[in-house]
Amino acid sequence: MSSSLENVTILGSTGSIGKSTLDVLSRHPDRFRVFALTAATQVDLLLSQCQLHSPRFAVMSSPMHARQLADRVKDLGLSVQVLSGAHALCEVSADPEVDTVMAAIVGAAGLAPSLAAARAGKKLLLANKEALVVGGEMFMHAVREGGGTLLPIDSEHSAIFQSLPEDASSWARRVDKIVLTASGGPFRQRDPATLAEITPEQACAHPNWVMGRKISVDSATMMNKALEVIEAHHLFGLEPMRIEVVIHPQSVIHSMVQYHDRSVVAQLGTPDMRVPIAYGLSWPERMASGAAALDFSTLSALTFEVPDERRFPGLRLAWDALAAPAGTTAVLNAANEVAVEAFLSRRLRFDQIHVVNHATLGALSPSKSDDLDALLAIDAEARSIAASCVARCNV
Repeated sequence: MSSSLENVTILGSTGSIGKSTLDVLSRHPDRFRVFALTAATQVDLLLSQCQLHSPRFAVMSSPMHARQLADRVKDLGLSVQVLSGAHALCEVSADPEVDTVMAAIVGAAGLAPSLAAARAGKKLLLANKEALVVGGEMFMHAVREGGGTLLPIDSEHSAIFQSLPEDASSWARRVDKIVLTASGGPFRQRDPATLAEITPEQACAHPNWVMGRKISVDSATMMNKALEVIEAHHLFGLEPMRIEVVIHPQSVIHSMVQYHDRSVVAQLGTPDMRVPIAYGLSWPERMASGAAALDFSTLSALTFEVPDERRFPGLRLAWDALAAPAGTTAVLNAANEVAVEAFLSRRLRFDQIHVVNHATLGALSPSKSDDLDALLAIDAEARSIAASCVARCNV
């Protein structure tokens, strides 16, 4: 490229991770240029982002929303090319001029463009944990074959990555286990007998982090941690029994690595997603994120708890799915997406999210998951079964 600026595509720029990424990029105009921004339905927000960041491309999920955006872009005289659909998402992820892709589309919808970026050898910042939960070995194979760099953006996996030796080939022989920390969400101390009464508004009120509605619900059920266990297994190549979860309500220690000599290395910081985003963008260097510094004088205590399976029955499903036939983790992810959407639209009780996930896992045992089409077929079948489970819960 003729310019020294690094071209960045943001998949899911209107979500919380996308907006935080744009905030970090705006602090370093001498290093980065926004190449493409993408969104599902938020035309107004994507338009304002186009005005502020002048991307070459803007992609909407549907042709209808793309037409709305294109009309607004034309009226404002912006030099932004508007595209639509899954194929366009893959194009702006794999474009030869793109250096870095932030994969922040929530859910299985982010798998195909993330795979396109991996196969094209991009520096891939993975905030979409579902890509690994659904794609697993296929996704990691694409990263290796493409010759790019995969950097985790989830605060927990970024913390693990920062706490591991630089030589990835030594992880298995030097590491005893990795420990993922969880805040415990808003219901960490709630009586399990009252979980049926929880409303979407209560579930989305996370005590420490500012997140989207879906991941906020996942945090409340700790299904986000179940998905993170699966993600960690693929990212770091450790057996599931060497991955542990502890509740750390203060969200200061973002995760830890215990070595064979029993020493523990941890990464600490304020609960601000701009920190792992800035680390991923600047790796192997570090740069300003805009986050507040950790003030140790205000830390009266750092506490840890064992997750209560009565409150968080879905957590155990991570290890169950990893022990089952390949593709089962895709079933779990699809079921959870359907169940959470049903809860947010008030068609399912909070305590029934686990019921739907467990029932869907029991009803579908995948026989093939070795390519994208097979995985998408598993995803579709699991969603159909989960939807039927939701309907039965409402009978």
